[in-house]
Amino acid sequence: MVRSATADRLGQIFDSLRAPGALIELGIVVLCLALAWLLVRAIASRVQHDGSIWLGRRGVDGVLFPVLALLFAVAGEWILGDAVPRAVFRLAVPVLMSLVLIRLTVRVLQQAFPKSQMMRVVERSVSWIAWIGAVLWITGVLPLAMAELDAITWKVGSVKLSVGSVIEAIFNTSIVLVLTLWISQVLEQRLLKGAGDNLSVRKMASNLLRSLLLFVGLVLALSAAGIDLTALGVLGGAIGVGLGFGLQKLAANYVSGFVILAERSVRIGDMVTVDGFAGRITDINTRYTVIRALDGRESIVPNEMMIVQRVENSSLADARVALSTVVQVGYETDVEALMPKLVAAVAAVPRVLADPGPAVTLSAFASDGLELTIGFWIDDPHNGAGNVRSAVNLALLRTLNAEGVEIPFPQRVVRQVGDAAAD
Repeated sequence: MVRSATADRLGQIFDSLRAPGALIELGIVVLCLALAWLLVRAIASRVQHDGSIWLGRRGVDGVLFPVLALLFAVAGEWILGDAVPRAVFRLAVPVLMSLVLIRLTVRVLQQAFPKSQMMRVVERSVSWIAWIGAVLWITGVLPLAMAELDAITWKVGSVKLSVGSVIEAIFNTSIVLVLTLWISQVLEQRLLKGAGDNLSVRKMASNLLRSLLLFVGLVLALSAAGIDLTALGVLGGAIGVGLGFGLQKLAANYVSGFVILAERSVRIGDMVTVDGFAGRITDINTRYTVIRALDGRESIVPNEMMIVQRVENSSLADARVALSTVVQVGYETDVEALMPKLVAAVAAVPRVLADPGPAVTLSAFASDGLELTIGFWIDDPHNGAGNVRSAVNLALLRTLNAEGVEIPFPQRVVRQVGDAAAD
């Protein structure tokens, strides 16, 4: 039966393609594609579109091109009406719809999960499903197959389900979730654009917005699938019990993440030390915080740890950080004349602040010489402390060499006691 219907449908399509009006349809479809291409190129030349969902990287590899081509094709089909038999449009419209679906799904998932290794598999799966669906629709197999699948039913409690309804539910859910991810991604980019000092607050708002949109999208998808939402009360109770017992740490991390973002005790860009790991906060998610050390290592810290443990924040109220280094000079050195010269040498180092300026103190009478402690301030700890301390030490060494001051090395006096017995 299906094979006979498919053969009849293909025969009708081939007969329509051989009709004289098919050339008119083909010309209109080509014109629609050309108009869409020219319009997309014109828009891409005027706006920034690097990797955007609408325009992609090259303009025509985004969602906008197949959407415009589909709209032009539908408009052309409507204008023609019944003037010519529809053959080319029966092929072009499903193909363009499949291309829109593929482009939209792939671009949205790439934006939402840019580092996921599963995206290649998802892209291929979506492409195969969309093209197979287009072929089945063109050949007339899809409506017949869905009718047969709707005949296969079973009952889950008081709900009657069929294979066809499950497939439609999965399709509708996927479309709604993709659109929800797209909307949340656009709103998140607008919120984080030009955030400045309010980056943490806007990050919290974007996380809340994405969670809310995903929840609303899931509810709409379940409603479209015909699932009774009152049954979610039992599911919500089960989730609450699970959060109370098995997922309490996960729930604590999520709540801690929103608390951190709300009270701004730590912010993106702060230099912090947590559990002995020092670095700069590069991202604050709802479950964890990413800290990047100056040597490139990254630490993923659960947000609960940022709440319950002591966190050293070098940038909370003031980004300035005090550093120090120590040098020894001989006891015969005129320390009072040397100190201003050392202060001037340290002040000339580019990253050392002039206010508060560097200072030199006589900190100890060491066994080998006089110990001088040089203190100075910097306001960019995220650029590292070891490099600026090295620059200060080099400046001190050049000054000591220019002044003829030697750095004493450890000296020991050895006394040789003669053999008393031999005397």
